[in-house]
Amino acid sequence: MPVAIRAAGARGRPYRGSGTVYLLHFATPYQHARHYVGYTDNLPARLAEHSAGSGARLLAAAAAAGIGFELAWTWPKASRAFERKIHGYKRTPELCPICARTDARAARYTPRTVTVAPRRRTAHTGAVA
Repeated sequence: MPVAIRAAGARGRPYRGSGTVYLLHFATPYQHARHYVGYTDNLPARLAEHSAGSGARLLAAAAAAGIGFELAWTWPKASRAFERKIHGYKRTPELCPICARTDARAARYTPRTVTVAPRRRTAHTGAVA
């Protein structure tokens, strides 16, 4: 089931860039991690680096532990700011179509479109809404 993301930054402007934000799904969880989100201008070369165990520290540790990964989703023409928004989302199983097929909880909570919006503070208490 494809998952689309529409994200808007301050003043509702979309996060557009020249690179690709990608989501990798680990074959088995590595400690607490089941996914890796990254940004690149050259996806095939970056995936080759990850497969070789270089590049990101998390993927190097997972490769050393013998854990493989699969490319689960890409967001083309995305920016680094959009990648940071995905990192801040903290619920990547909701964005992963592989988890939606294999995890009943993720399937139940996976919407077709996820909007990642900035958090707002309430006026009277200053608490995050």
